[in-house]
Amino acid sequence: MSEQMRIMRSKELPKELRDRIVARHRSGQGYKRISAALKVPKSTVASIILKWKKFGTTRTLPRPGRPAKLSNRGRRALVREVKKNPKITVAELQRCSREMGESSTKSTITAALHQLGLYGRVARRKPLLSSRHMKASIEFAKKHMKDSQTMRNKILWSDETKIELFGVNSKRYVWRKPGTAHHLPNTIPTVKHGGGSIRLWGCFSAAGRGRLVATEGKMNAAKYRDILEENLFQSAQDLRLGQRFTFQQDNNPKHTAKITKEWLWNNSVTIVDWPSQSPDLNPIEHLWRDLKMAVHQRSPSNLTELERICKEEWQRIPKSRCEKLVASFPRRLMAVVAQKGASTQY
Repeated sequence: MSEQMRIMRSKELPKELRDRIVARHRSGQGYKRISAALKVPKSTVASIILKWKKFGTTRTLPRPGRPAKLSNRGRRALVREVKKNPKITVAELQRCSREMGESSTKSTITAALHQLGLYGRVARRKPLLSSRHMKASIEFAKKHMKDSQTMRNKILWSDETKIELFGVNSKRYVWRKPGTAHHLPNTIPTVKHGGGSIRLWGCFSAAGRGRLVATEGKMNAAKYRDILEENLFQSAQDLRLGQRFTFQQDNNPKHTAKITKEWLWNNSVTIVDWPSQSPDLNPIEHLWRDLKMAVHQRSPSNLTELERICKEEWQRIPKSRCEKLVASFPRRLMAVVAQKGASTQY
Protein backbone atom coordinates (compact mmCIF):
# COMPACT_ATOMS: atom_id res chain seq x y z
CA MET A 1 0.00 0.00 0.00
CA SER A 2 1.37 3.44 -0.98
CA GLU A 3 2.19 6.09 1.62
CA GLN A 4 -0.59 8.31 0.24
CA MET A 5 -3.15 5.53 0.66
CA ARG A 6 -2.06 4.99 4.30
CA ILE A 7 -2.51 8.71 4.98
CA MET A 8 -5.92 8.60 3.33
CA ARG A 9 -7.00 5.84 5.72
CA SER A 10 -5.85 7.59 8.88
CA LYS A 11 -6.53 11.29 8.12
CA GLU A 12 -9.43 13.33 6.84
CA LEU A 13 -9.10 14.22 3.14
CA PRO A 14 -8.50 17.88 2.24
CA LYS A 15 -11.62 19.68 1.05
CA GLU A 16 -9.99 20.36 -2.32
CA LEU A 17 -9.54 16.60 -2.89
CA ARG A 18 -13.13 15.90 -1.81
CA ASP A 19 -14.35 18.50 -4.30
CA ARG A 20 -12.34 16.83 -7.10
CA ILE A 21 -13.95 13.47 -6.23
CA VAL A 22 -17.42 14.97 -6.51
CA ALA A 23 -16.53 16.81 -9.74
CA ARG A 24 -15.32 13.58 -11.38
CA HIS A 25 -18.46 11.79 -10.17
CA ARG A 26 -20.65 14.52 -11.71
CA SER A 27 -18.78 14.17 -15.00
CA GLY A 28 -19.82 10.52 -15.12
CA GLN A 29 -16.76 8.69 -13.82
CA GLY A 30 -17.32 5.56 -11.69
CA TYR A 31 -15.99 4.93 -8.18
CA LYS A 32 -13.27 2.55 -9.35
CA ARG A 33 -11.90 5.00 -11.93
CA ILE A 34 -11.96 7.95 -9.47
CA SER A 35 -10.18 5.80 -6.85
CA ALA A 36 -7.42 4.84 -9.29
CA ALA A 37 -6.98 8.37 -10.67
CA LEU A 38 -6.81 10.15 -7.29
CA LYS A 39 -5.26 7.25 -5.32
CA VAL A 40 -8.12 7.28 -2.79
CA PRO A 41 -9.69 4.06 -1.46
CA LYS A 42 -12.91 3.21 -3.29
CA SER A 43 -14.82 3.00 0.02
CA THR A 44 -13.70 6.56 0.83
CA VAL A 45 -14.82 7.77 -2.62
CA ALA A 46 -18.22 6.14 -2.05
CA SER A 47 -18.53 7.68 1.42
CA ILE A 48 -17.72 11.21 0.20
CA ILE A 49 -20.15 10.99 -2.71
CA LEU A 50 -22.90 9.61 -0.44
CA LYS A 51 -22.35 12.49 1.98
CA TRP A 52 -22.49 15.01 -0.86
CA LYS A 53 -25.75 13.53 -2.15
CA LYS A 54 -27.28 13.58 1.33
CA PHE A 55 -26.11 17.00 2.57
CA GLY A 56 -25.20 18.82 -0.67
CA THR A 57 -21.70 19.71 0.56
CA THR A 58 -18.23 18.27 0.99
CA ARG A 59 -17.48 20.41 4.04
CA THR A 60 -16.74 18.75 7.37
CA LEU A 61 -20.03 18.76 9.26
CA PRO A 62 -20.31 19.35 13.02
CA ARG A 63 -19.89 16.10 14.94
CA PRO A 64 -22.26 15.06 17.78
CA GLY A 65 -19.48 15.04 20.36
CA ARG A 66 -17.11 12.61 21.95
CA PRO A 67 -17.24 9.15 20.37
CA ALA A 68 -19.06 6.52 22.40
CA LYS A 69 -16.87 4.36 24.63
CA LEU A 70 -19.06 1.33 23.97
CA SER A 71 -19.77 0.07 20.48
CA ASN A 72 -23.26 -0.93 19.40
CA ARG A 73 -22.12 -4.54 19.64
CA GLY A 74 -20.97 -3.95 23.20
CA ARG A 75 -24.28 -2.36 24.13
CA ARG A 76 -26.24 -5.27 22.68
CA ALA A 77 -24.09 -7.66 24.68
CA LEU A 78 -24.86 -5.75 27.91
CA VAL A 79 -28.59 -5.92 27.21
CA ARG A 80 -28.35 -9.68 26.60
CA GLU A 81 -26.56 -10.19 29.93
CA VAL A 82 -29.11 -8.07 31.82
CA LYS A 83 -32.09 -9.86 30.24
CA LYS A 84 -30.50 -13.21 31.02
CA ASN A 85 -29.90 -12.21 34.65
CA PRO A 86 -31.60 -8.98 35.88
CA LYS A 87 -29.74 -9.33 39.21
CA ILE A 88 -26.30 -9.08 37.60
CA THR A 89 -24.08 -6.41 39.17
CA VAL A 90 -22.28 -3.58 37.34
CA ALA A 91 -18.94 -5.14 38.33
CA GLU A 92 -19.97 -8.40 36.63
CA LEU A 93 -21.09 -6.48 33.54
CA GLN A 94 -17.73 -4.71 33.54
CA ARG A 95 -15.95 -8.08 33.47
CA CYS A 96 -18.17 -9.23 30.58
CA SER A 97 -17.35 -6.05 28.68
CA ARG A 98 -13.63 -6.52 29.31
CA GLU A 99 -13.78 -10.10 28.02
CA MET A 100 -15.25 -8.74 24.77
CA GLY A 101 -12.29 -6.41 24.40
CA GLU A 102 -14.22 -3.25 25.33
CA SER A 103 -12.91 -2.18 28.72
CA SER A 104 -15.35 0.34 30.18
CA THR A 105 -15.84 2.05 33.51
CA LYS A 106 -18.85 1.31 35.71
CA SER A 107 -20.27 4.77 35.02
CA THR A 108 -20.02 4.19 31.25
CA ILE A 109 -21.87 0.89 31.54
CA THR A 110 -24.54 2.42 33.78
CA ALA A 111 -25.03 5.36 31.39
CA ALA A 112 -25.32 3.00 28.42
CA LEU A 113 -28.00 0.94 30.18
CA HIS A 114 -29.90 4.10 31.13
CA GLN A 115 -29.94 5.14 27.47
CA LEU A 116 -31.45 1.76 26.66
CA GLY A 117 -34.22 2.23 29.24
CA LEU A 118 -32.75 -0.04 31.93
CA TYR A 119 -32.34 1.26 35.48
CA GLY A 120 -31.05 -0.23 38.72
CA ARG A 121 -33.96 -0.62 41.14
CA VAL A 122 -34.52 -2.43 44.41
CA ALA A 123 -36.02 -5.85 43.69
CA ARG A 124 -39.51 -6.32 45.11
CA ARG A 125 -39.95 -9.18 47.55
CA LYS A 126 -42.68 -11.53 46.37
CA PRO A 127 -43.86 -15.00 47.43
CA LEU A 128 -42.18 -17.95 45.75
CA LEU A 129 -44.84 -19.27 43.37
CA SER A 130 -45.19 -22.73 41.88
CA SER A 131 -47.27 -23.54 38.80
CA ARG A 132 -49.90 -24.97 41.18
CA HIS A 133 -50.08 -21.65 43.06
CA MET A 134 -50.45 -19.67 39.83
CA LYS A 135 -53.14 -21.99 38.46
CA ALA A 136 -55.14 -21.71 41.71
CA SER A 137 -54.89 -17.92 41.68
CA ILE A 138 -56.18 -17.71 38.11
CA GLU A 139 -59.12 -20.00 38.90
CA PHE A 140 -59.97 -17.95 42.00
CA ALA A 141 -59.75 -14.66 40.08
CA LYS A 142 -62.03 -15.87 37.29
CA LYS A 143 -64.52 -17.29 39.78
CA HIS A 144 -64.88 -14.04 41.76
CA MET A 145 -64.47 -11.52 38.94
CA LYS A 146 -68.23 -10.95 38.65
CA ASP A 147 -69.04 -10.83 42.37
CA SER A 148 -71.11 -7.78 43.23
CA GLN A 149 -69.68 -4.91 45.25
CA THR A 150 -72.35 -5.65 47.87
CA MET A 151 -70.84 -9.13 48.33
CA ARG A 152 -67.34 -7.68 48.63
CA ASN A 153 -68.52 -5.14 51.19
CA LYS A 154 -69.63 -8.06 53.41
CA ILE A 155 -66.12 -9.55 53.53
CA LEU A 156 -64.08 -9.17 56.71
CA TRP A 157 -60.45 -9.22 55.53
CA SER A 158 -57.78 -10.42 57.99
CA ASP A 159 -54.08 -11.09 58.23
CA GLU A 160 -51.08 -11.10 60.57
CA THR A 161 -47.91 -9.08 60.27
CA LYS A 162 -44.79 -8.31 62.27
CA ILE A 163 -43.38 -4.89 62.99
CA GLU A 164 -39.75 -4.53 63.97
CA LEU A 165 -38.57 -1.85 66.32
CA PHE A 166 -35.46 -0.98 64.29
CA GLY A 167 -35.84 -3.43 61.43
CA VAL A 168 -34.30 -2.75 58.04
CA ASN A 169 -34.91 -5.24 55.26
CA SER A 170 -31.99 -6.01 52.97
CA LYS A 171 -32.17 -4.63 49.45
CA ARG A 172 -31.15 -6.15 46.14
CA TYR A 173 -30.94 -4.15 42.94
CA VAL A 174 -32.07 -5.39 39.53
CA TRP A 175 -31.85 -3.89 36.04
CA ARG A 176 -35.32 -3.37 34.62
CA LYS A 177 -37.44 -1.13 32.44
CA PRO A 178 -40.16 1.13 33.88
CA GLY A 179 -43.38 -0.74 34.58
CA THR A 180 -41.68 -4.16 35.03
CA ALA A 181 -41.14 -4.09 38.82
CA HIS A 182 -43.43 -7.08 39.39
CA HIS A 183 -42.21 -9.28 36.53
CA LEU A 184 -40.94 -12.56 37.97
CA PRO A 185 -37.21 -12.13 37.10
CA ASN A 186 -37.21 -8.69 38.78
CA THR A 187 -38.49 -9.88 42.17
CA ILE A 188 -36.91 -11.66 45.14
CA PRO A 189 -38.86 -14.76 46.27
CA THR A 190 -39.83 -14.87 49.95
CA VAL A 191 -41.41 -17.48 52.17
CA LYS A 192 -43.53 -16.87 55.26
CA HIS A 193 -41.94 -17.32 58.68
CA GLY A 194 -42.68 -16.38 62.27
CA GLY A 195 -40.82 -14.11 64.64
CA GLY A 196 -40.33 -10.36 64.81
CA SER A 197 -40.41 -7.65 67.41
CA ILE A 198 -44.17 -7.68 67.85
CA ARG A 199 -46.77 -9.61 65.92
CA LEU A 200 -50.16 -8.18 65.04
CA TRP A 201 -53.48 -9.63 63.93
CA GLY A 202 -55.95 -7.24 62.34
CA CYS A 203 -59.06 -7.14 60.21
CA PHE A 204 -61.06 -4.61 58.21
CA SER A 205 -63.92 -4.25 55.76
CA ALA A 206 -65.22 -1.61 53.40
CA ALA A 207 -66.97 -0.12 56.45
CA GLY A 208 -63.65 0.57 58.21
CA ARG A 209 -60.99 -1.06 60.35
CA GLY A 210 -61.77 -3.89 62.77
CA ARG A 211 -59.81 -4.81 65.86
CA LEU A 212 -56.01 -4.91 66.09
CA VAL A 213 -54.41 -7.43 68.47
CA ALA A 214 -50.77 -7.64 69.52
CA THR A 215 -49.48 -11.10 70.48
CA GLU A 216 -46.44 -12.21 72.43
CA GLY A 217 -44.14 -14.88 71.05
CA LYS A 218 -44.88 -17.12 68.13
CA MET A 219 -48.56 -17.44 67.23
CA ASN A 220 -49.82 -21.03 67.09
CA ALA A 221 -53.24 -22.45 66.20
CA ALA A 222 -54.53 -22.28 69.80
CA LYS A 223 -53.54 -18.65 70.15
CA TYR A 224 -55.07 -17.85 66.76
CA ARG A 225 -58.35 -19.52 67.74
CA ASP A 226 -58.42 -17.43 70.93
CA ILE A 227 -57.93 -14.25 68.88
CA LEU A 228 -60.90 -15.18 66.69
CA GLU A 229 -62.97 -16.05 69.75
CA GLU A 230 -62.36 -12.65 71.30
CA ASN A 231 -62.28 -10.41 68.23
CA LEU A 232 -63.92 -11.82 65.10
CA PHE A 233 -67.63 -11.35 65.89
CA GLN A 234 -66.90 -8.21 67.87
CA SER A 235 -65.22 -6.68 64.83
CA ALA A 236 -68.10 -7.72 62.56
CA GLN A 237 -70.54 -6.17 65.04
CA ASP A 238 -68.52 -2.93 65.29
CA LEU A 239 -68.52 -2.68 61.49
CA ARG A 240 -72.24 -3.55 61.27
CA LEU A 241 -71.65 -6.44 58.86
CA GLY A 242 -74.55 -8.45 60.27
CA GLN A 243 -74.64 -12.20 60.86
CA ARG A 244 -74.09 -13.18 57.20
CA PHE A 245 -70.62 -11.77 56.65
CA THR A 246 -67.79 -13.70 54.97
CA PHE A 247 -64.42 -14.13 56.66
CA GLN A 248 -61.18 -13.99 54.66
CA GLN A 249 -57.94 -15.56 55.88
CA ASP A 250 -54.97 -17.03 54.04
CA ASN A 251 -53.79 -20.65 54.16
CA ASN A 252 -51.25 -20.30 56.93
CA PRO A 253 -51.02 -23.65 58.81
CA LYS A 254 -52.53 -22.18 61.99
CA HIS A 255 -55.53 -21.01 59.94
CA THR A 256 -56.12 -24.48 58.51
CA ALA A 257 -55.36 -26.38 61.73
CA LYS A 258 -58.01 -28.76 63.08
CA ILE A 259 -58.89 -26.66 66.15
CA THR A 260 -59.28 -23.53 63.99
CA LYS A 261 -61.51 -25.32 61.48
CA GLU A 262 -63.64 -26.76 64.29
CA TRP A 263 -64.13 -23.33 65.87
CA LEU A 264 -65.11 -21.78 62.52
CA TRP A 265 -67.52 -24.66 61.81
CA ASN A 266 -69.08 -24.57 65.27
CA ASN A 267 -69.64 -20.83 64.96
CA SER A 268 -71.06 -21.06 61.41
CA VAL A 269 -68.42 -18.71 59.94
CA THR A 270 -68.43 -18.56 56.12
CA ILE A 271 -64.88 -18.62 54.77
CA VAL A 272 -63.49 -17.32 51.47
CA ASP A 273 -61.81 -20.23 49.64
CA TRP A 274 -58.50 -18.35 49.45
CA PRO A 275 -55.63 -19.46 47.13
CA SER A 276 -52.22 -20.06 48.72
CA GLN A 277 -49.30 -17.63 48.30
CA SER A 278 -51.49 -14.78 47.07
CA PRO A 279 -50.91 -11.67 49.23
CA ASP A 280 -51.27 -9.52 46.09
CA LEU A 281 -55.01 -10.25 46.25
CA ASN A 282 -55.48 -9.22 49.88
CA PRO A 283 -56.07 -5.47 50.25
CA ILE A 284 -55.10 -5.58 53.93
CA GLU A 285 -51.45 -5.76 52.81
CA HIS A 286 -51.73 -2.07 51.91
CA LEU A 287 -53.13 -1.26 55.35
CA TRP A 288 -50.09 -2.94 56.91
CA ARG A 289 -47.81 -0.83 54.76
CA ASP A 290 -49.67 2.33 55.77
CA LEU A 291 -49.44 1.34 59.43
CA LYS A 292 -45.71 0.54 59.33
CA MET A 293 -44.87 3.80 57.60
CA ALA A 294 -46.87 5.81 60.13
CA VAL A 295 -45.38 3.92 63.10
CA HIS A 296 -41.76 4.26 62.05
CA GLN A 297 -42.20 7.98 61.40
CA ARG A 298 -42.86 8.29 65.13
CA SER A 299 -39.63 6.39 66.00
CA PRO A 300 -40.72 4.23 68.97
CA SER A 301 -37.86 3.53 71.38
CA ASN A 302 -39.04 0.27 73.00
CA LEU A 303 -41.50 -2.57 72.42
CA THR A 304 -44.14 -1.20 74.80
CA GLU A 305 -44.09 2.10 72.94
CA LEU A 306 -44.11 0.29 69.60
CA GLU A 307 -47.31 -1.58 70.51
CA ARG A 308 -49.00 1.58 71.80
CA ILE A 309 -48.13 3.56 68.66
CA CYS A 310 -49.32 0.71 66.43
CA LYS A 311 -52.76 0.78 68.06
CA GLU A 312 -52.93 4.58 67.91
CA GLU A 313 -52.03 4.70 64.22
CA TRP A 314 -54.46 1.86 63.44
CA GLN A 315 -57.28 3.94 64.90
CA ARG A 316 -56.29 6.84 62.65
CA ILE A 317 -56.81 4.89 59.42
CA PRO A 318 -59.86 6.53 57.79
CA LYS A 319 -62.89 4.63 56.56
CA SER A 320 -62.34 6.11 53.08
CA ARG A 321 -59.00 4.29 52.87
CA CYS A 322 -60.71 0.98 53.70
CA GLU A 323 -63.42 1.60 51.12
CA LYS A 324 -60.85 2.38 48.44
CA LEU A 325 -58.86 -0.78 49.14
CA VAL A 326 -61.91 -3.05 48.97
CA ALA A 327 -62.97 -1.30 45.74
CA SER A 328 -59.57 -2.25 44.28
CA PHE A 329 -60.32 -5.99 44.58
CA PRO A 330 -61.75 -6.40 41.03
CA ARG A 331 -58.63 -4.76 39.60
CA ARG A 332 -56.47 -7.13 41.64
CA LEU A 333 -58.35 -10.09 40.18
CA MET A 334 -57.92 -8.77 36.63
CA ALA A 335 -54.20 -8.21 37.26
CA VAL A 336 -53.78 -11.84 38.38
CA VAL A 337 -55.46 -13.08 35.18
CA ALA A 338 -53.35 -10.70 33.06
CA GLN A 339 -50.16 -11.96 34.75
CA LYS A 340 -51.28 -15.60 34.33
CA GLY A 341 -51.19 -16.14 38.08
CA ALA A 342 -47.77 -14.56 38.65
CA SER A 343 -47.03 -11.62 40.96
CA THR A 344 -48.79 -8.34 40.17
CA GLN A 345 -48.22 -4.65 40.82
CA TYR A 346 -50.23 -5.00 44.02
